[in-house]
Amino acid sequence: MQADVLGPDYRVETISLPPDSEGSVVATLVTLEPDRPNGRAVLHVHGFADYFFHTEYARWWADRGYTFYAVDLRKYGRSLREHQTPNYVSDLHEYFAEIDLAWWRITQRDGHREVIVSGHSTGGLTVPLWAHERRPAELTAMVLNSPWFDMQGAAWLRSPAARVAIERLGTSRPMREIPRKVSPVYGHSLHVEHGGEWDYDLAWKPLESRPVYVGWLRAVRRGHAQLHAGLDVTCPILVLSSARSWFGEQTDETVTTHDIVLDVEQIRRWASSVGRHVTSIGIDGAMHDVVLSRPEIRAQAYDALERWLGAWVERSSVSPDAGDAHS
Repeated sequence: MQADVLGPDYRVETISLPPDSEGSVVATLVTLEPDRPNGRAVLHVHGFADYFFHTEYARWWADRGYTFYAVDLRKYGRSLREHQTPNYVSDLHEYFAEIDLAWWRITQRDGHREVIVSGHSTGGLTVPLWAHERRPAELTAMVLNSPWFDMQGAAWLRSPAARVAIERLGTSRPMREIPRKVSPVYGHSLHVEHGGEWDYDLAWKPLESRPVYVGWLRAVRRGHAQLHAGLDVTCPILVLSSARSWFGEQTDETVTTHDIVLDVEQIRRWASSVGRHVTSIGIDGAMHDVVLSRPEIRAQAYDALERWLGAWVERSSVSPDAGDAHS
């Protein structure tokens, strides 16, 4: 391992994966060690057109004794190579390979026997699918930050006809780009060069997102269908989101106080489909990436996370099956 772009406290390692039709493939694992380790760990998975740069989130866990790991999935961030189509996969299950290899490093190589898995947006969909299929013994809890649980927008986008069309086109012309217009307002609200609070690489997380292809959307919709049929993740699960969404004209105020990417009502609707023990909390005034919200808002989110962690995860007397909760 070597020092990461985030600074000397962060170590980074490349994970080699089997090549695909575009050539060689890698993922990247970033690690932050706590000053006073408690033997536990966290593994974080980012969302679409994103990568790990969330140093405050990592430090929050490390300050509580957790070794923090984050994976940049294939074709994202540190793992993106020039010959690749950024962010593209044809099946969300492809990501299981790098999550498996990261998990092996965390649990077998580094010896952690209690691990919390964390996911944001599309990562918040991928992580439950992985946990449902793999059922790792070391998984003690799951934290989902604005997980993408359904297709937002007009009802016809979720109709059977739309599903059939996406499935057929995604099979016959997977690399067909879906026309869409993405406002840079959200990116501007985050990045330090445009008045935001966060400094990150705009080549890895562009202000106007990334192109979306039909084959990728087909993969996401298949993931949604699996989630909607019901998963069986048995550990305690926390779902954090904004209290409200906004899909009208975007301004600095609406972007920083609402989820302008996903429909939070859908998040709340499908949260209980992840597993048998789910706590869902909407943070008033939060944005899409809850832990990048304004300081006073993300402080509320961290308070909620702390209370949940103490109540359901760090109390040794409570087992994952001790009771069901959904709020």
